[in-house]
Amino acid sequence: MKFATPHSSPDTGAATTESAGQDAGPFISYPGGVLHTVHAVGPELRVTDTRTGRSSAWTLAARGDDLAMSHESSPEADGTAHALAALDAAFSLHPARREIVLAEAPWLAPLAAAGVLLPHPDSTLRACKDTLWQHAALWLPQVPPPMAQRFALTNGRYHPRRAPKQRGVLYQRYIPWLDRTFSFRSLDTEQDLPRFHRWMNDPDVAVIWEEEGDLDKHRAYLQGIDRDPHMQSMMASLDGEPFAYFESYWTKESRIAPFYDAHDYDRGWHVLVGEPAFRGKAFATAWLTSISHYLFLCDPRTQRVLGEPRIDHHQQIRNLDKSGYAKVKEFDLPHKRAQLVMLLREHYFYDGLWLPRS
Repeated sequence: MKFATPHSSPDTGAATTESAGQDAGPFISYPGGVLHTVHAVGPELRVTDTRTGRSSAWTLAARGDDLAMSHESSPEADGTAHALAALDAAFSLHPARREIVLAEAPWLAPLAAAGVLLPHPDSTLRACKDTLWQHAALWLPQVPPPMAQRFALTNGRYHPRRAPKQRGVLYQRYIPWLDRTFSFRSLDTEQDLPRFHRWMNDPDVAVIWEEEGDLDKHRAYLQGIDRDPHMQSMMASLDGEPFAYFESYWTKESRIAPFYDAHDYDRGWHVLVGEPAFRGKAFATAWLTSISHYLFLCDPRTQRVLGEPRIDHHQQIRNLDKSGYAKVKEFDLPHKRAQLVMLLREHYFYDGLWLPRS
């Protein structure tokens, strides 16, 4: 059996909903932040927790028009994590499926309580792809509880107080078409400054960001982001190799808030891909779908993710369009004319936009 490998689109290498390509070996999943491998042999999925060595076996079989998954063996102590890894792999093997049928089991109760598994009148449980991909514990090593709502006033803007910034690894996702793990981690100013400085002075980056300068300028820039409670700086890596810098932000307190009807939990982001070797089509598909996913997972109240690329950054706008972002308007910021784009939570999850449209 082969795991889903996307076909290329002209700009992003966007994935289709067909399985294709060469078998890249075991699927990798990260329930609870722990690496689990999933080997597909015929209809069987064998899940192994690489930390404990415990394994479980699952079988996929057609049941009428449905696809059913049954557990041949599963360690009770780790049953929930193993079920998540098996479902993650099963939906990758069968990307056109929206649901997978499971028999009820006591250790599946936490997933039913979280809405990943929904009860069915025939006394089975249905794993829904869109709710599975909203289950933060499958991709976030640290799942933040939603911040209790209390409002504050910042520079004349009334907004919810924001949770403290997390440190360390923030997001992990296996990318089947690259056979690598994509991750976000918080930026460490002293550790990452030389790399950030080199990237900002790359002519291909500078033409978009316009932040060339010396180490002191870039240190001050990163320290300013770190002090700002509405922004977080992150490094993106593939198999631990940093290749891109991201900034995520709450739009209600941002410079784009005056230009649209900003909601309390809207998020936005900026990106620069610093390493030229990672500027290809398949890489763009990986990071663009992952930043959207990460921001929706951080807080279930986030219903919209925004972007504001330069109006003349035509490739980025095409990539955003293929990834489900809708054009809202053009507007002027002090340093650029921008295209405001917006992605809806329901659109991302229901339409499976972790595999962008071709």
